[in-house]
Amino acid sequence: MARRDDMPLLHGRGLGRRVEGRWLWRTFDLDLTPGERLAVTGPTGSGKTLLLRALAGLDPLDEGEITFAGATLRTWPMPRYRARVAYLPQRPSMVEGTVAANLRLAFGLKAHRGRTFARTGATRMLEQLGRTESFLDQRAEELSGGESQLVALLRVLLIEPSVLLLDEPSASLDEAASAALEGLVAAWLAAQPERAVIWTSHQGAQLERVAGRRLALGPRA
Repeated sequence: MARRDDMPLLHGRGLGRRVEGRWLWRTFDLDLTPGERLAVTGPTGSGKTLLLRALAGLDPLDEGEITFAGATLRTWPMPRYRARVAYLPQRPSMVEGTVAANLRLAFGLKAHRGRTFARTGATRMLEQLGRTESFLDQRAEELSGGESQLVALLRVLLIEPSVLLLDEPSASLDEAASAALEGLVAAWLAAQPERAVIWTSHQGAQLERVAGRRLALGPRA
């Protein structure tokens, strides 16, 4: 599915989500262009996570339509779409086994048929995060919350999506680890001009560093 040069990479028009009869956001528009670093802002409870999940095709909308690469969301095969538009939750899940085993998981999916997990690529990313190759052999069940966030980010980056949807990706990280994560995302973005990223974060200083534009959520009748 090809995207014309004059089209946004990811586009939402008239988006609305209602919870228990109350609109969290409505008539909400979003355009994400190649190379863009967008922050979605709003107070706790404004529905930032629900928006990212809707953009990832994981949650329904009550109103509006999402378009990616020139095709509406309903026309995309979901496995293929989610390989291109990847969502990173604030509290990612890990399966029992090593970090490397968790990173291999995505490569067993049909959407990634013909691709294999590259330990060398994972090691290079780990080095940018201040970790050595031995981290790949750690047990996932022994990881801290922050370490699980880093593994989940690696797992997403290794499948090389076009759009990253980052939901508080450094919430459990200290300042040094947060800076390393930001650097890794910046390097991923710079590697391909067609890529783009959407962040949410409660840290205003972080959004100043990582985002080129902000978009505020809120109900609009």
